[in-house]
Amino acid sequence: MGSDKRERQKAGKVARAEAARAAQRRDATRRRITTVAVLALVAAALIGVFVWRSGAEETASTSTSTTRVTTSTTTPTLSTVATGTPCVPLADPLPAGAPSFEVPVGVPPTELTVTDLVVGDGPEVAPGGTVTINYIGVSCSTGTIFDDSFSRGEPATFPLSGLIQGWQEGIPGMKVGGQRLLVIPPDKGYGPQGSPGSIAGNETLIFLVQLVDIPPA
Repeated sequence: MGSDKRERQKAGKVARAEAARAAQRRDATRRRITTVAVLALVAAALIGVFVWRSGAEETASTSTSTTRVTTSTTTPTLSTVATGTPCVPLADPLPAGAPSFEVPVGVPPTELTVTDLVVGDGPEVAPGGTVTINYIGVSCSTGTIFDDSFSRGEPATFPLSGLIQGWQEGIPGMKVGGQRLLVIPPDKGYGPQGSPGSIAGNETLIFLVQLVDIPPA
């Protein structure tokens, strides 16, 4: 009888110990599951942040690229560089009152070319002097007139010292009443920068110059 009681007590202790171990195992399992779930949430959050940042950077890059493309479409249709482009015939009608003349065509000269179309019989222009002239300016590569005084209805007066080198060298020696054709290479004109909107970079310039007067100093 006493032996049975001891056996039952022993069995009860074993059962309680087993139950305690089972409870510990369940707690450990719950902790592992909770830890895994937390790590999964953290990983998901980090992935979300990475994807968001990547998307934002891609959007910014696309926006920048789009801006560059949009900006490029605003470039003027005028060719920006005329280096080596042959001279072509006059493409615009002459303004009212202007004398007729022919522009040279073909390979542009590399040196200033001066041709007297009409030799005047009045006073002669000195280097660095002041002149009153009518003129027509033509772009060699396009044959277009980019400026002229005839359209304004009156000649222009200015000191040669403030003009492009081709005029400073090409007009002295003219006499009042004369007409002269100047073919001016880029280095004596507007150079590589040109005149935005009207004259391309490295453009050869053709000018008809009509000397009206030499104002007194």
